[in-house]
Amino acid sequence: MELSGLFLSRDLPWIEICIAAFCILIVSTIAKSFFRDEEAPVGYTVPLPEQAKPGWTGKTLDEPSIKISGSSAIQCYNPATGQLLGYVNPATPDGIDRAVVKAAEAQKEWAKTTFKQRRRVLRTMLNWPRQPVDNLPPSRRFNLDNQDDIATVACLDSGKTRVDAMLGEILVTIEKLKWTIQHGEKALRPEQRPTNFLMMYKYNEVRWEPLGVLAACVSWNYPFHNALSPIISTLFTGSALLLKPSEQTAFSSTYFTSIARAALTACSHSPNLIQSLPCWPQTANHLTSHPGVAHITFIGSRPVAHTVCASAAKSITPVCVELGGKDPAVILDSLTPCDLEHKVVPILMKGIFTSAGQNCIGIERIIACPRSYNLLIPLLETRIRTLRLGSSLSANEEKTIDIGPLISSAPIPKLHNLITTSLSLGARLHCGGKPYTHPTHPQGHYFPPTFLSAITPTMPIAQTELFAPIALLMCASNTNDAIKIANSTPYALGASVFGDPSDPDIETCVSRIEAGMISVNDFGAYYATGLPFGGRKGSGYGRFGGEEGLRGI
Repeated sequence: MELSGLFLSRDLPWIEICIAAFCILIVSTIAKSFFRDEEAPVGYTVPLPEQAKPGWTGKTLDEPSIKISGSSAIQCYNPATGQLLGYVNPATPDGIDRAVVKAAEAQKEWAKTTFKQRRRVLRTMLNWPRQPVDNLPPSRRFNLDNQDDIATVACLDSGKTRVDAMLGEILVTIEKLKWTIQHGEKALRPEQRPTNFLMMYKYNEVRWEPLGVLAACVSWNYPFHNALSPIISTLFTGSALLLKPSEQTAFSSTYFTSIARAALTACSHSPNLIQSLPCWPQTANHLTSHPGVAHITFIGSRPVAHTVCASAAKSITPVCVELGGKDPAVILDSLTPCDLEHKVVPILMKGIFTSAGQNCIGIERIIACPRSYNLLIPLLETRIRTLRLGSSLSANEEKTIDIGPLISSAPIPKLHNLITTSLSLGARLHCGGKPYTHPTHPQGHYFPPTFLSAITPTMPIAQTELFAPIALLMCASNTNDAIKIANSTPYALGASVFGDPSDPDIETCVSRIEAGMISVNDFGAYYATGLPFGGRKGSGYGRFGGEEGLRGI
């Protein structure tokens, strides 16, 4: 009786409390559902190019080239096999003008969107399946359901291996999407700044507002990531993008940009926010000098950068410039022979030969102190001799190749000449070094995995960005000499330092090597999507990636 009386006491209104708690629970559940649905991804489809479907076989060109005599069209082909992929009509000055107008009109409305609406578009891209999301379990979304298709298209157009496409293209892009979804708003949220005593009654706030229509001129070596990365950042900042892909990968760039455009359409936004403008260099000047462009991101070579920056100066358009590198890997003598063989050499192989060496942050110089230098020669030679060339899309080669082709045959004579000159100046050739005709794919643009030692800083090959599967080994007398050699080129993009973790010379190298980014006992670790990416000296200026990258545009 007392227990019953307790529950019915007027002093403790349990019924009212329970009803209130139940209402709070219901409201909370509805609110969570509402906000979750507000950012929920939308299912959509993107047609896969016929060339990427199983069983496709294209005509093999006798002399593969992106240029066609008597035509302005871009001829697209697989550099691993010489197979024709099709033709892309390049943008014209009038076409660029129209694209700027379309993007500007779409951007006016896009600038009014909330971060939640922008995240919804990115989530839709991240969760892009072949069928509506509601009917698809999470384990069968973007990275599992479409990675093979994306990798195939990237391999077709660039010739890279499937492993390179999976790790260097898809995984990095997924991480960029996830980082921007999770941390982008924090980077762009208005923030207070301190004032001084005389102005203490004032309130200071910094706001990051959309710039308008941006342009990105990107390189061919990572066609998927180089297209999607600026699209992701641009959309999240509330701007529109004119993407100028390389002519070498015009085929895949058309498909990759359609992924983003279709996601915008699925979320009821204008696809005109993204404009793909493959064009020839003489037409690109019209884009980079266009007064309707508020900012330019350029990824490419130093000679082209001079042209782009001069063109942008006509309309006083700011440019973020990411150029090449001659990245050093400094090997200190504090490493044990076991660590050198089993930990360092595998990382060096990855850093040198990923994407056939066509990587702006690839390791172009190994600078080793005396004991490590002598140990590295047989370790590297043995591994490099076993590397196999070929096409990852050929059924009989998919699981047996390590390196794909160069993007074109143009650099091969120059590479051969640099190697020949180095040998005449005292370098030692251990393997490779000569033009190579693939027995199965004679129209492919292959250069054999090459290893040279006894390279000195004054040799032309030690000062030139190679962008090829070539390992250069240089001997430094001590740590100070290694730093001096590392800083002896016009470039300063990335660098790596290897040594025993307790070795104080590691910190000496990190603080004195001139580079925009440095990895310790690793390669390319700074290419985390939350970090600012960029170089110094002749490797460019400005940063993309991380908070700095978002705020810069």
